[in-house]
Amino acid sequence: MRILFIGCVIYSKNILELLVENKYNVVGVISKDDTGFNSDYYDTSIIAKQYNIPFIKTKNVNELPILEWVRELKPDIVYCFGWNSLLGNDFIQIPKKGVVGYHPASLPQNRGRHPVIWALILGLTETASTFFFMGEGADDGDIVSQKKIMIEKEDTASTLYEKLIQESRTQVIEFTNLLINNQLIAKKQDHSLANSWRKRSKVDGVIDFRMSGESIYNLVRALTKPYPGALILYKGEEYPVWQTKIAETPYTNFEPGKVLKISESSILVKCGLSTDAILLENHELPETIQVGDYL
Repeated sequence: MRILFIGCVIYSKNILELLVENKYNVVGVISKDDTGFNSDYYDTSIIAKQYNIPFIKTKNVNELPILEWVRELKPDIVYCFGWNSLLGNDFIQIPKKGVVGYHPASLPQNRGRHPVIWALILGLTETASTFFFMGEGADDGDIVSQKKIMIEKEDTASTLYEKLIQESRTQVIEFTNLLINNQLIAKKQDHSLANSWRKRSKVDGVIDFRMSGESIYNLVRALTKPYPGALILYKGEEYPVWQTKIAETPYTNFEPGKVLKISESSILVKCGLSTDAILLENHELPETIQVGDYL
């Protein structure tokens, strides 16, 4: 089975390496140059060069020269894992077995943008690693493989990302073998259960200390590395926060945002609920901040 691979993030790197190391027939790779859009960008053409696989770089796979290049490769299946734009119908019609995409969420629920980030921000306790056949819609095709992933309270964007990669590796081997043997049975999505998450904006990453300590904790762990970090706006400047811990304080009459205690590099700040506080454990705030200041 001839596989064309599309992707340009760390997740793409992991799955492409898995395929070539297990001797699957990857006949082409589509990547792109770093546009700054993906915090976890990776140029998969590096792997293509290493294994002498034909590759091309493009921002738009739907352009005529790209379509012609793909047709010349005659792929049986396309794996599109880690690409931030939709594939047009002309592209999707080329491989006879279709195009398999990936979405780290419990489809049909939670379609759309930034599924790892939103799952953590919302405090979900479960998500899924989902592969599906791509159509012209977003994340709405028949499900190829889906495995539940538990989200622990200590999970961050980085640890959840790694869980998804590890589960995906098993799934890809399983359904690739089924595709080769024409044994795959896909499952239709129940569209009545669907919702779609919107694109995250920069404002969504700003910490407002009127939030609860739990909400701030979830926001920080969702946006920690490989993502750009939750932000505190202080005296007109932006400062990222990478790690926090939920805390309490007896000062129920103190306003949200007041600095209660400083211990080495950790800063304890009053939050929105009566006894709520948050401990900023890993951050880039200036050392000039003092107890009694407001963030």
